[in-house]
Amino acid sequence: MSSQEYRHIVRIVGNDIPGERKLLVGLTQIKGIGYNFATAIASTLKINTNSNIGNLTETHVQAIEKLILNPIESKFPLWFLNRQRDIETGKDLHLLTSDIPFTLRNDIERERITASWRGYRHLSGLKVRGQRTRTSGRKGGAVGVAKGGLAAPVKKGSAGAPAAEAAPAAAGDAPAAEAAPAAAPPAEKKE
Repeated sequence: MSSQEYRHIVRIVGNDIPGERKLLVGLTQIKGIGYNFATAIASTLKINTNSNIGNLTETHVQAIEKLILNPIESKFPLWFLNRQRDIETGKDLHLLTSDIPFTLRNDIERERITASWRGYRHLSGLKVRGQRTRTSGRKGGAVGVAKGGLAAPVKKGSAGAPAAEAAPAAAGDAPAAEAAPAAAPPAEKKE
């Protein structure tokens, strides 16, 4: 690889991958390609999995892109693909990048329109695949009795009485304030 110089950023299927990443980790940065798929790509093209992405030649990068875009031509098994027997086309596909959430939204919207049970569950924000919902999958606030927090401390006046009683009297309450005798401060204990 001495003829090919190191590249700091390699663009594969519209994704910029830093050159210092190892081959398997770099390929998994592409949405739709997991660790097993990246390993299969490396073994099919006979590329060292420990090599950095930045050391790949341009022919290797083009071969990786071709294999990612059409894995069926490279004799990948159908169970490796993430979209088998697509409902609209009937073909086996492997979705990448922004196609994945777009297709997922379309599938959920189609189920809602047909008023299927799965559509109702998606619409309500509940579990779709038959899981239990009695204890898990809860969203939002707490369920059951809320634990009491720490109560606000009662402020004491200068004489040891609560603040409401020891507060200075208003202008109209002057005689009531004089009627209450002042309590002596508590004596300190000596050890």
